[in-house]
Amino acid sequence: MHVLPQLRKLEDKYRNELAVIGVHSAKFPTERDTASVHQAIRRYEIRHPVVNDHEFRVWHQFGIKAWPTLMFLDPQGRIIGSIAGEASFERLDGILSEMIAEFDEKGMLDRNPLNLPADADAVGERALSFPGKLIADEASGRLFIADSNHNRIIVASLEGEVQAVIGSGEQGLIDGDFSSAQFNRPQGLALAGETLYVADTENHAIRRIDLGEATVETVAGSGSQATEFHVGGNGREVDLNSPWDVTHMDGRLYIAMAGFHQLWEMDLSNGEIHPIAGTGREGLLDGIVEYVWLAQPSGITTDGATLYFVDSETSSIRMMEPGDNARIDTIVGRDLFEFGDVDGTGDDVRLQHPIGIAILDGALFVADTYNNKIKRIVPDERSSAAVAGNGEVGFRDGWAGEACFDEPSGVSAAGGKLYIADTNNHAIRVLDLETEQVTTLELTGL
Repeated sequence: MHVLPQLRKLEDKYRNELAVIGVHSAKFPTERDTASVHQAIRRYEIRHPVVNDHEFRVWHQFGIKAWPTLMFLDPQGRIIGSIAGEASFERLDGILSEMIAEFDEKGMLDRNPLNLPADADAVGERALSFPGKLIADEASGRLFIADSNHNRIIVASLEGEVQAVIGSGEQGLIDGDFSSAQFNRPQGLALAGETLYVADTENHAIRRIDLGEATVETVAGSGSQATEFHVGGNGREVDLNSPWDVTHMDGRLYIAMAGFHQLWEMDLSNGEIHPIAGTGREGLLDGIVEYVWLAQPSGITTDGATLYFVDSETSSIRMMEPGDNARIDTIVGRDLFEFGDVDGTGDDVRLQHPIGIAILDGALFVADTYNNKIKRIVPDERSSAAVAGNGEVGFRDGWAGEACFDEPSGVSAAGGKLYIADTNNHAIRVLDLETEQVTTLELTGL
């Protein structure tokens, strides 16, 4: 995902010289399904052909060892180089410009347009497009939705009546009033009074929305993706790396910094921002926060004293109490390559790439994304139980045990109900915890 923006720039710059082919060799079973891959292509607006290498044949043929790996082929199809890991646009641009000059001199370049067909089933006009995260606020009766692929935030009543749209819908990083501000696939939200904080993921920024004054301001992130670990400082001067979710506690903003495999903290009184947990190494290792390993933390919440977060790549739920000698402990989950759909207690529990998390009455409700379920996890018991979703990919309301979702990514609780961002269904679903019924929220006035 981090490489895609760099590739898009290269495809635009070298549209007559460069052909890009994506090869998708999936870690999780859900990601091997061609329909799921197609949804991801739409979600990330990928314009080049993609091979679903679900049996890892291409992976082994090319001797790949890591995600991502870039292979460079000359005009005759011969491998002339590779890069394992992420690479900046500048580095890739330098390599390609040298290759183009070399093969142009040899008269080997074919500059005829590829004329790739457009996706006939591309997402058209709809109320929401791949909504990522949401907040249901019982006190004010409002629902805040990150309408991610429409690059905007929607404010509605809990019954679905739209009250405001924040963002022009254009992709960009522009502050200003609600109609002119721009976002780039925003995800996580945190509400503090009449201030809404946004993890503006693909802008690598944190935005602050003043709901009373109807303004948007960037408070952290330069707009460039960070290339160095552990570099904190004053908000706007710091490069961030895919902030995916945020939560507010005691005048501080806690950030699930997915791209760094870390948790970060921002002091809202002075704008200082820095990492507080995770070495940057991807994995699952508990202990003192300076030494732990995290793996793409993508959702975070708090009960006012403890932080709870989903560590998506290890399919785990973890916790941290901020303060002196803070440590991280795992509630459920085992390792990078141990996942599944197993309820129960302790080390036996298995999730599959969870992304969303909320807390209600001492229990955690988790969007178990690739299992297409909502799970209830009790930290003290280390227990997990499904509360909605039958595990099938689909779109069906009704009794919670038979309801169907498609990669739900956000969950929030208010008024005895769970509000669920059903991402690939482009919908907000509502689970009534008392009646155990799932319905689809109708947004009116959008």
